[in-house]
Amino acid sequence: MSNLLDVGYSRCADLTKRYGTTYYWGARLLPVAQRRDVHAVYALCRLADDIVDEPERDNPAVSRRGTAAERLEVFRHQFFTALSRGTSPEPVMAAVVDSIRRRGTDPECFERFFDAMAADLTRTTWATWEELRDGYMEGSAAVIGEMMLPVLQPYTPAAIGPARSLGLAFQLTNFLRDVGEDLDRGRVYLPQADLARHRADPRLRRVTPAWRTMMAEQVARNRQLYAHAQTGLPLLPPPSQRCVGTALVLYSRILDRIEAADYDVFTERIRVPDREKLHLLVRAVTIGVPEVDFQPRAA
Repeated sequence: MSNLLDVGYSRCADLTKRYGTTYYWGARLLPVAQRRDVHAVYALCRLADDIVDEPERDNPAVSRRGTAAERLEVFRHQFFTALSRGTSPEPVMAAVVDSIRRRGTDPECFERFFDAMAADLTRTTWATWEELRDGYMEGSAAVIGEMMLPVLQPYTPAAIGPARSLGLAFQLTNFLRDVGEDLDRGRVYLPQADLARHRADPRLRRVTPAWRTMMAEQVARNRQLYAHAQTGLPLLPPPSQRCVGTALVLYSRILDRIEAADYDVFTERIRVPDREKLHLLVRAVTIGVPEVDFQPRAA
């Protein structure tokens, strides 16, 4: 591997370790070559997302000139240009392109992804769950599952449905955990119809009976997505199964902590402690990933 790619993959790993700890710890269960590819997919998505959500964050792989929309369009153009050429002088982009071409990932996935990132610059609310899922999360979440599949090497194409559900599940968990942060950015990723039906207002930034019932409904929806995603684990080779299963269990535990906090997602960011992540990682290696019962819980 050239020095350019060595540097690029190293930077992708640093980005994943810093901002995507669940992806990072899950990827530790994969062989080194696959681990690098997970880091590359995550890095591309993180850099694009940061242009939209964290424009002040400096990264040498991304231009600092222009508006967020202009920077995102430049980054998109640089990516597809590098993909068509097969390389890039920028280390991170070179690693991303090397991974995508080597794994045979469909370039169309990235069209949907960049379209969703651009939508974040113009849309602040979504009317219904179906509109949010199909109009935004299709390109920002479900497609991430599709991007990861060539890295995970499933036994059958039937794995695509559960992989898409896992992408949706991860992002919906983010939406429920990060309500306050998203409000600070002027966005609400909770369906307006659901908020109206429960008469819940996130702008109050406090837990009310209406907020509890609305959030309980969202958590139940989220667990249904995790349940479908879990059906895809047997379709993966053992290392990929351990990787995805560990990430699934860890991220789903955020929902448990949201419930334990009485749905207070405003006071502080809800996290799964590092010791719990390490425990599950060791368990996955020595015993296996535990199967989680995502059936609806009694009120």
